[in-house]
Amino acid sequence: MTLGLAACGTAEQAGGPASPAATGGATGNVAEGFKIGLLLPEAKTARYEKFDRPYIEQNITKLCPKCEVVYNNANQDPNQQQQQVDSMLTNNVKVLILDAVDAKAIASSVSKAKQQGAKVIAYDRLAGGPIDAYTSFDNFQVGKMQGEALLNAIKAGGDPKRGPIVMINGSPTDPNAGDFKKGAHSVLDGQVTIGKEYDTPDWSPDQANTEATGAFTALGADKVIGVYSANDGMAGGIARAMQNAGVKKGTPLTGQDAELAAIQRILLGTQTMTIYKPIKPEAENVARMAVDIGMGKQVNGTGTVDNGTSSSIPAQIIQPIVVTKDNIKDTVVKDGFWKVEEICTPDVQAACQSAGLS
Repeated sequence: MTLGLAACGTAEQAGGPASPAATGGATGNVAEGFKIGLLLPEAKTARYEKFDRPYIEQNITKLCPKCEVVYNNANQDPNQQQQQVDSMLTNNVKVLILDAVDAKAIASSVSKAKQQGAKVIAYDRLAGGPIDAYTSFDNFQVGKMQGEALLNAIKAGGDPKRGPIVMINGSPTDPNAGDFKKGAHSVLDGQVTIGKEYDTPDWSPDQANTEATGAFTALGADKVIGVYSANDGMAGGIARAMQNAGVKKGTPLTGQDAELAAIQRILLGTQTMTIYKPIKPEAENVARMAVDIGMGKQVNGTGTVDNGTSSSIPAQIIQPIVVTKDNIKDTVVKDGFWKVEEICTPDVQAACQSAGLS
């Protein structure tokens, strides 16, 4: 799956004669409203229930007050998500916003939706099948940013090949994970020694903990000089493994999603960085796309993507942001993603004061 062009902006801002676009027959109107399905992949990652769902629902309501949002969460089960799509089609849902658990497995459901006249927008993850539009982040760039942050942190301690690193990638069924992995490798290959590398089913923090523990045992905990973790949930499991195995304190560890626990670990020095992906503009994009496509309007993109079924899917791509101890205040706090009082619990208070957060 390849990205044709990356740029930032919302669907409302994008457009113009040169913008790639998808068209479809009218399926509803704002005056009467219509049903929009929202299918999210899991609830373990904090963002989906705390941010994505309410932001998307609020934006759809703003754009189409009489539209009804039908919501399902697949709890990381691709079979359950396929059943949820079937249920929504039976329920006369006109537009599906789909964040796929398994991008390949869901392709048949996307084809079924197409056959029944429903539109499908891939949200955050590029699903297989004849989707009509896509919005997400530049996922290769996310991996590059993680790799660069890890490499710079390792270099600060000396020769980047003085010891092995461990790479713990995301779920092999998530196309984003493959892009993160490629981006990280584009920076790290040839610069560091990768001692152990894993692809972690379901992005499981427990599995990441097990993988990290095994890697530290095999390589020698005192010899490991850095750990690449594709997201913050897994970084939590890895951080525990690092502590239990006796990995040197301050050994670089990456992450992604700007989860609260990760921000706190960054302040405490047990995680080096995370990637903040501003969810508000992503939610605005997909809400605008869903309402427009539901009324048969053009869906404009800042570029196009190829998912193996179509090579010209209009896409809205948003740029990610690296978060370190030095810019927490100017990123996740400034955007209201996390409040200072949420971050600065008693056990983190001293670190917050040191970072100028309280």
